[in-house]
Amino acid sequence: MNDHYPAGRWDGPAIIVEGLQKSFGEVHALRGIDLVVERGSVLCVLGPNGAGKTTAVKVLTTLLEPDGGRALIEGRDVVRSAPAVREIIGLAGQSAAIQEELTGRENIEIMGRLHHLSKGESRRRAGELLELFDLVDAADRPAKGYSGGMTRRLDLAASLVGRPTVFFLDEPTTGLDPRSRIGMWGIIRELVADGATLLLTTQYLEEADELSDEIVVIDRGKVIAAGTGDNLKNRIGGDVVQFGVVDRTRLGDAAEVVRPLAEGEPTVEEETARVTIRVGSRGSDSLVQTVRALDGAGIHTEHLGIHRPSLDDVFLALTGHTPEDGTRPSRSRSRRGRRDGVVPDATTRQRT
Repeated sequence: MNDHYPAGRWDGPAIIVEGLQKSFGEVHALRGIDLVVERGSVLCVLGPNGAGKTTAVKVLTTLLEPDGGRALIEGRDVVRSAPAVREIIGLAGQSAAIQEELTGRENIEIMGRLHHLSKGESRRRAGELLELFDLVDAADRPAKGYSGGMTRRLDLAASLVGRPTVFFLDEPTTGLDPRSRIGMWGIIRELVADGATLLLTTQYLEEADELSDEIVVIDRGKVIAAGTGDNLKNRIGGDVVQFGVVDRTRLGDAAEVVRPLAEGEPTVEEETARVTIRVGSRGSDSLVQTVRALDGAGIHTEHLGIHRPSLDDVFLALTGHTPEDGTRPSRSRSRRGRRDGVVPDATTRQRT
């Protein structure tokens, strides 16, 4: 594959990663990661601390060289064509890359000059970005006085000076309060609406669910699952219907009544008098059928409702630990599928 494509000539995916490996001594940070990000989409890379997310971003943004495999950004190899890659990407890392003693405006103007813009062009671009990120009122104040949310917005604004087409956001909302996080989500959505391609790393499952077109789950340097949020949720059984039985003596009867509606055996919790059935993707229809069946049998229930598995459930099922706890043993499961499968080992090619 040619590694040098003039702007606008590359028609393939925005990001292609094949067998990417990186070690630091005895620590294997990346163990053969594969992924593809289509142009104009958002891929969320989800995983706990130490999973390899930041290492992958550093390789893709030319800050680290891989030990094996390759990665292309808009057709440009991140090793052999690193300068060309830097011209078309933007990066907002975990630590804001701004000078705190300078004002917000000065930070952005400096980035403009580093992108070889003239002094006048840098000034105009800074004005555009300060307005876009709602920083006009603070533009001429030193950045050291900015709040966490303002600092993250300024950092992202600076990364946009060169009008990159591919963005890498490494845990961009870490440390932000809920209001600032939601505000950052809005900015990210606007970038995508304008045609940008984003690779976003996060520990926040809600964030991945809110923003992604597809999700890749990384644990201990491997891609262990990939797909849309719905794909991944369906991997652990789809929707479930739960209800409590008022008359505990009829708990067994209730389980038998709903058995034909379940995918697999109903789960009966005698201590709480609760019955749970998995219904796959049939969701609301199964809920209605459950109500009719129980009413027909004269069984009175309480707290009847439908539950959709969360990404927290998915992550726990796939890895054996939560995103915040990367210290417990991984429990990867070998499953089929390209978009919604679980990768059994580092040599298996997994694309989103």
